[in-house]
Amino acid sequence: MDTEATLSETPARRLRLALDLFEFGTDMMRQNLRRETPDATEDEIQARLIAWLQERPGAELGDGVGRPGRWPRLRR
Repeated sequence: MDTEATLSETPARRLRLALDLFEFGTDMMRQNLRRETPDATEDEIQARLIAWLQERPGAELGDGVGRPGRWPRLRR
């Protein structure tokens, strides 16, 4: 990925890209849930997707590396 080109993108374009990636990821997970439970109704799949988004297996403490911190951070 060209870092210089990415930095020159407008904030609106970068936000749109992030939202598109989120939508793509949830579509992929929805397909995965359909494969895991082929007899589930669309409402059941939606409920499982929402539960997965809220739980975030493997990223319960967030996506960042390092130790979890307090928010807001205390200034020293």
